Parts: sequence; structure tokens; C-alpha cells
Amino acid sequence: MGYTLHIERRGREPGAEPVAIPLADWKAALSQTEGVRPLADREVRTTNPKTGQVISIGTRDGDAEVLWADDGMSVKRMDNVGIVVESLDVAISFFEELGLRLEGRATIEGEWAGRVTGLGNQRVEIAMLVTPDGHSRLELSRFLSPPVVADHRKAPVNALGYLRVMFAVDDIDETLARLRKHGAQLVGEVVQYEDVYRLCYIRGPEGLLIGLAEELR
Repeated sequence: MGYTLHIERRGREPGAEPVAIPLADWKAALSQTEGVRPLADREVRTTNPKTGQVISIGTRDGDAEVLWADDGMSVKRMDNVGIVVESLDVAISFFEELGLRLEGRATIEGEWAGRVTGLGNQRVEIAMLVTPDGHSRLELSRFLSPPVVADHRKAPVNALGYLRVMFAVDDIDETLARLRKHGAQLVGEVVQYEDVYRLCYIRGPEGLLIGLAEELR
């Protein structure tokens, strides 16, 4: 099976996807890709994230570099994490205070949507939030129909299937102070792991479990 090289163009728009080029066609494809020039005298080594196999090709300059290579079977990215809530407004305010940006709100309804979830003719109000780096998204959902049938929000952290989302923050103490104004409660303690991280769990709106991590290095 052939590999695909994921090549980043310098100066590309924030959040834009790297260029994906089949390894067998990389020289021809690069020569036709704006802002990327193949240079056969400069070797690039990139590693398949699944197998650890090192792949060498002959291209690298100030305009582009190979980010990774895959064999066509790995996922492209994680699109988002979804959480069902009672109040979209309360949850949105909390995550905006944390630093996420609201991308948009919409109502998803109809038989087609229910075919995905297995719930039939559903109607759900959703809000999509994005982290400041533009790489991660959080989808909040409020079910209008059918109604919610279970509530796992206050299950202990060792419950099977429990959902926890971890966010990297600049200052864990300052973040906690701001989030406490939105009802956040510390689950245990703020703990330092060696000289690498300070970590804690909090309960956010509606008891949602959220992790915070401050990198110390």
C-alpha cells in the first residue's frame, strides 16, 4: 500500500490542512503545488505514526516540510468531542470564559439525523466551540426531541465510559478563579507532577468533569 505525505506550506492560513500527496507522485505533485519546491539534494525523514517506520524522501526547503506520512488507513484528525447539556447558554458562557470561541449554533432535525444516532426523528440544538489554536472543537448538544433518558453527569470519575475533557491553560490558578465565578468546583486538589505539569479536575456547568493542565516547562 502506498504512503501519503502530509506537507505543510509556509505561510498557509491558520487552521488550513496540510497538502496530502501520494508518495509515488510526490515529485510531480510538489512541482505543481503553490509555494512548495522539491529539492532532491535535501533529505527529509518522516515517521509513520502507526508503525514507527521511517520514510526518507528528498525534499525540504524554506517553503515546505513533510509533517508526517501515513499508509492510507489512519484517521485524518479528531473533529470534535460532543457533550449533551441541559442549558446551552450556561455551558457556552462557561467554555467561553475558559477561552474557547463560539463558532456557531444551529438546530439539527429530521429523519436523516436520527439515522446517525438511532433515535429516529430527532431535533437537537447544537453549539460548536473551538480552542484558541483552532485545532480542537467541542460540540454541545441540547436535545429537544426525543427527551433525554439518562443522566451521567455526576457519576464518579472511575465510572465506565465516563467523559472527561482536558484543556491546557497558561495559569491554572487564574483560570480556576475565573471559572469559580461560573460555578466551577475543584474535584480534588491542584497537584504538581514533577517539574512538568500542574493538574486538576473541576466540575463545570451541570457537573461536567473537566481537566486543566498547566505546563511548567
